[in-house]
Amino acid sequence: MPAQKKTLFKRLLIWKYKNISSKTFVHIMSVVVGLLAGLAAVTLKNLTYFIEALLEKGILFSNNGLYFILPIIGLTLVYLYVKFVHKEKLQLAVSSILFSLSKKKGIIDSKQIYSRLITAPLTVGFGGSTGLLGPAVASGSAISSTLGQLFHMNSKTQSLLIACASAGAIASIFQSPIAAIIFAVEVFSLDLTMLSMLPLLLASISGVLTSYFFLGNEVLFSYTITENFEVKDTLFYIILGVGTAFASIYFTKMYFGILNLFKFLKSPKYKLLVGGLAIGIMLYFIPPLYGEGFGFINNLLQGDHVQALGKTPFDRYIGNIWVVIALLFGITIFKAVAMTTTLAAGGAGGTFIPTMVMGSALGNVLAKVINNSGLGFAVSESNFTLIGMAGLIAGVLHAPLTAIFLIAEITGGYALFVPLMITASISYLIAKSALDYTIYTRELAESGELLTHDKDQTVLTLMQLDDVIEKNFKVVHPEMTLGAMLHESVAKSTRNIFPVVDEKKAFVGIVLLDDIRECMFNTDMYTTTTVSDYMHAAPEHIFYEKDSMQKVMRKFQDSGAWNLPVIKDGRYMGFVSKSKLLTAYRRELINFTK
Repeated sequence: MPAQKKTLFKRLLIWKYKNISSKTFVHIMSVVVGLLAGLAAVTLKNLTYFIEALLEKGILFSNNGLYFILPIIGLTLVYLYVKFVHKEKLQLAVSSILFSLSKKKGIIDSKQIYSRLITAPLTVGFGGSTGLLGPAVASGSAISSTLGQLFHMNSKTQSLLIACASAGAIASIFQSPIAAIIFAVEVFSLDLTMLSMLPLLLASISGVLTSYFFLGNEVLFSYTITENFEVKDTLFYIILGVGTAFASIYFTKMYFGILNLFKFLKSPKYKLLVGGLAIGIMLYFIPPLYGEGFGFINNLLQGDHVQALGKTPFDRYIGNIWVVIALLFGITIFKAVAMTTTLAAGGAGGTFIPTMVMGSALGNVLAKVINNSGLGFAVSESNFTLIGMAGLIAGVLHAPLTAIFLIAEITGGYALFVPLMITASISYLIAKSALDYTIYTRELAESGELLTHDKDQTVLTLMQLDDVIEKNFKVVHPEMTLGAMLHESVAKSTRNIFPVVDEKKAFVGIVLLDDIRECMFNTDMYTTTTVSDYMHAAPEHIFYEKDSMQKVMRKFQDSGAWNLPVIKDGRYMGFVSKSKLLTAYRRELINFTK
């Protein structure tokens, strides 16, 4: 930033501090963030639709065989951009945001603002089977983080504004402000208080207004409920809840399973080639896997399964309803495969909308099976399509309230509120009992870096080990004589514990002042005994690379020690004292609950 601009901006900051309260400024920033996140979402959608329109008008779409080519072209363009421009591996959008909230104090690299706007449309526009919601949230969050750093906001306010950005992006895409707020609370583990509620509300409204301004009254799902909930269908909605729960478990396990398979392909080029061909083959047999899949959902809602399935190699059998059911079930199975393959091959995108596509197919399949079973039952296929989406969202993302309110807002009313609650709650409870983690949270949960609604857990996650390591301890060596230790270390130290390290600086033990107290004044032992005669093992070790703050706290509790050594790369780094750890915990708790 040029010197003149820096001076002007500094004056602006000074004026802000003098004239605008912190609370008011957060409200202003939440509106700004909501607008910008909404604008990022609109830009993503329009860029993707532009690419799809270009391909549809060209000769590329004239033959299904060329589905093999399109994903490879899109993934190749993304690969070239990442390699030569971005120069960092693409991360799953929401997971990277959660990591920045827990371990980077809400700081997100500003290049995430535009990188998602480039890579996601290239991936989805060329047939990648992912969604745009995750990239929109990531881009909006990066905007929020950049503004927060610019205005010197603390980490708690940064986190709140990032949640506001996600609410703005979701509200813009789905035009569902309530679900957007709930998503921010459920996924980002935000405390829903008046201090956070009003900024989220302002950001959500801003996001919706941005969508209306640029897209008018255009909606993703043009559907109005014509059949209300009937009590006699309760059992079927329970079955749907169970079905979507198992589908959610399958979705999650398939996601991590395919990612692990692609790890065997070391070169990004091989991942691109294998992934592109795999996606092309799936698209040839199941065209609705192309792109996000909103058209597929809309066709199912309108009762047009022929249009939803598109042109397939099985068109001659499409008159048989059980063939239709089998093909729709195939979409339920392969949407998770196609989405994960796209991401594993180097593509960009999100998982939220593919989850909805999979749920819509499963709900429609169950309704068709019930209606064609010959047992005299009749249910609304459109309603089951909608509620199937809610079931998958609740199970895959562990976000039942988001699922309920999103579908309710999409349909423009609450006529299906009871079946939504039945299916979403059952799906969530079963999926949650089977899997403690989601696609977003597994790696963070395993490393102890996940923020949750548990305040104690969250405070420990927010704490940094570097902040509590003390290094003012006098180091001694095993071969050092007692006299040398007393003159060079004990006499010059204010601590009563001395780490023992070898010539390679590897930690080998400790000597306490109590261990040498009886012989400190016995000069005959100064040259006849060495440190190795007095040292002993530490009660426990803290490993810098592996141990989370939760594990550190547990080690103090289990060992009963007041000081524990920190080991990094096999070498002694310093000590953590219980008193400093508890003091830091109390300070973080006060900051968190302000």
